[in-house]
Amino acid sequence: LSLRANRLSGEIPADFSNLTQLRSLYLQGNEFTGPFPPSVARLTRLTRLDLSSNNYTGPIPLGVNNLTQLTGLFLQNNKFSGSLPSINSDGLNDFNVSNNNLNGSIPDSLSKFPESSFAGNIGLCGGPLPPCNPFPPSPSPTEPIPPTTSGQSSKSLPTGAIIATAVGSAIVALLLLLFLIICLRKWKRKSPRRQKAIPSTTHAGPEEEAGTSSSKDDITGGSTEIERMMNNKLVFFKGGVYSFDLEDLMRASAEMLGKGSTGTSYKVVLAVGTTVAVKRLKDVAVSKREFVMKMGMLGKIMHENVVPLRAFYYSDEEKLLVYDYMHGGSLFALLQ
Repeated sequence: LSLRANRLSGEIPADFSNLTQLRSLYLQGNEFTGPFPPSVARLTRLTRLDLSSNNYTGPIPLGVNNLTQLTGLFLQNNKFSGSLPSINSDGLNDFNVSNNNLNGSIPDSLSKFPESSFAGNIGLCGGPLPPCNPFPPSPSPTEPIPPTTSGQSSKSLPTGAIIATAVGSAIVALLLLLFLIICLRKWKRKSPRRQKAIPSTTHAGPEEEAGTSSSKDDITGGSTEIERMMNNKLVFFKGGVYSFDLEDLMRASAEMLGKGSTGTSYKVVLAVGTTVAVKRLKDVAVSKREFVMKMGMLGKIMHENVVPLRAFYYSDEEKLLVYDYMHGGSLFALLQ
């Protein structure tokens, strides 16, 4: 049963539990509210359950373990809260609870799934996410800590320790100064070469259609054309509505949308709440000049049936294209 990508709201009716022979249930992309539907937890023959991209709240119940034949459980992009129950994952191949309000440690039974399955839950910790930080132990009441004054603490330090600390600080300061001098010399050597590599801007080209963002101020024209071209950063086309940089894009949570002959597409949700589609190109062997020229041509395409190219990124190792995220779903989903 698939009711996905509609505008259904409210709660799942209780008599859903009468659909005892149901194997797959797809309810994603609607406006359902309320807690995890208890009637769904009684459909013990389910193998695929997708409740993602709704407005469900409250905890994920332990009753999910009644669905012993599940191979896929998708609960991402909701407002589920509380801790994750210890779900039996023996038969689970796909699992996702990203972008909810869950907290606490991830149960061992779910730690086999990748980090992307739990992304967007600030309170979650433990494998595969960073380990949980235990609270520091409180001092024992049987061993009170005697109060000390600043004069007593300084007197208790031996002279050797004071000398060692001073010498160590001096050495660290000298090493830091030497490092800064070396970096400054390298920067001065590279500066002339970078200026020679900048092509002439006397004729119109894709560089004039796009502005490079080394920071959020650059998007509004805060730096000169030469400075923008020298920075190997995210390049936005004029008339765009986005205000983020490459660092924001790399830190955001991503969900794979599909793979094609030219690369893989992802749904990327930035910290500011903006959602974009990013295509990561593969096996593209092309010079930077040619790549920028091609992107300039694509960026000029404006048609009601073509998703506009908003930005791109080029480096020898990585090539990214940024588009508007279309909420209608993929062509495959619509055909099915």
